[in-house]
Amino acid sequence: MLNTFRYTLLMVSLARFAGAQIPAASPVNATPDPGDWPMYAHDYTSTRFSPLTEITPKNVANLRQICSYPILQKTTFESSLVEIGGTLYFTTGDSTYAIDATDCRLKWTEKHEMPAAFGTVRGVAVAGKRVFRGFRDGYVIAYDVSNGEQVWSTKLTAPDGRVATVASSPVAWDGMVILGTSGGESNCSCFMVGLDADTGKVKWTFNTVPAAGQPGAESWPAGVKPGGGSMWSSFTIDPETSALYLSTGNPGFDFAGDYRPGANLYTNSVVVLDAKTGKLRNYYQIVEHDFHDWDLTSAPVVFLTKTGKRRAMVAGKDGFLTSIDPKAQKITWKTPITTIENIEAPLTPAGTRFCPGTAGGSQWNGPAFSPATNLVYVNAVDWCSTVKSDPDYDGKKNMLGSANAFGDKAKDVAGWVTAVDADTGAVRWKFKAAAPMVAGLAVTASGLVLTADMASDFLAFDAANGKLLHSIKLGQPTGGGVITYRAGGKQRIAVATGLEDRIMETHGSPTVVVFGL
Repeated sequence: MLNTFRYTLLMVSLARFAGAQIPAASPVNATPDPGDWPMYAHDYTSTRFSPLTEITPKNVANLRQICSYPILQKTTFESSLVEIGGTLYFTTGDSTYAIDATDCRLKWTEKHEMPAAFGTVRGVAVAGKRVFRGFRDGYVIAYDVSNGEQVWSTKLTAPDGRVATVASSPVAWDGMVILGTSGGESNCSCFMVGLDADTGKVKWTFNTVPAAGQPGAESWPAGVKPGGGSMWSSFTIDPETSALYLSTGNPGFDFAGDYRPGANLYTNSVVVLDAKTGKLRNYYQIVEHDFHDWDLTSAPVVFLTKTGKRRAMVAGKDGFLTSIDPKAQKITWKTPITTIENIEAPLTPAGTRFCPGTAGGSQWNGPAFSPATNLVYVNAVDWCSTVKSDPDYDGKKNMLGSANAFGDKAKDVAGWVTAVDADTGAVRWKFKAAAPMVAGLAVTASGLVLTADMASDFLAFDAANGKLLHSIKLGQPTGGGVITYRAGGKQRIAVATGLEDRIMETHGSPTVVVFGL
């Protein structure tokens, strides 16, 4: 594996917020209250595990709606929810919200003006006195946590000069804000960046697709402009080793496999960087030479298994949960979490059907791990596609136009919740849903798995055996965060529901709903 990497520098402009001096942020790695849900997947290692025990398998059927906050704009709503200090934070494409975690009262909202506001941005990072987030016009902005006043603004530009599109939720760690860019479908020059949390200045960058002469560039054919490697959700940090884990998406252009033979590094990979410097430590390519649009869209989860083995696990659109041994630097097992069919067949002009399809597999909300059960829980979509190749493709156009966009999706669609033994990879239980499962997962110390489906329901399972204990009608599809936290002395569950998504073919009215006993 590669141990060093040279970087292409970003063109960056830093615009200071004009106005009164704002005090420097407090330390960004301050320990949150155990009852909070302080980041995208609860903690730095992305376990989505909460120690709360007030809501249990015995009383979960007594849940009732406490409050809700509707977002009065048409928007893709795939945001995570972050709760810290009694406030819930979430995002749309152009706006950032802070509401009271007990009664859903709006505390503040800030809108970032830009030409095209529609599009997903999957959340914020909160640290000290700052709220950090990115935008699809390349800006990363820090807001004052108490009132939403802008503290600093940094515009990111890709190495090839194009706008750097941000859809991912950042992570704040060790005085930095870390996030990645996206745009694999347009053959992006995607990259990771570490910004100074106090000033927004760039400290390091890492290109997820190497430029000519850089390690990994040999995995692309001569004469082809490498591109892709999007980061779509959030990131994982192992504080013990300062290892930063990120998942990358498809190579550009989508479906043009014959045009770009080779492994196409570092796409469809779990990439491990030094979080302090951005230098490459290792990589694990989960899908070599992708031509199915099988992004790895969610953050890996890192933990110790019941037998004391350190593991990183990732679920992707390829339909597998993959286990990685960081010490041995190898993949230990892969377990199917949805229907797997015809995945080796090449695309043809007449069309090739494969499962999971372009909207199938595990999407942007990743796995959860419970140390109490030693199980990894994964949501997935069961949806096949038929995609046509373009025999005349010459690399001069976006392949999506000639490969019938993201393919013809099958009429039959379903979803899965799967619980997998963290040591062996054996499936311990499965739940088949009548609709795709893409929402966030939360697992609790009391033995609950909490999530929602793309039909209309919030769902609560027994974490040990998969029994569906309770469901609540939300009335619309859910693709955002599902979290649990303590506020006002009570355990609450919050759901970001109302998914508007052209690829998943859903419509909703974005709303945050809060439940409690």
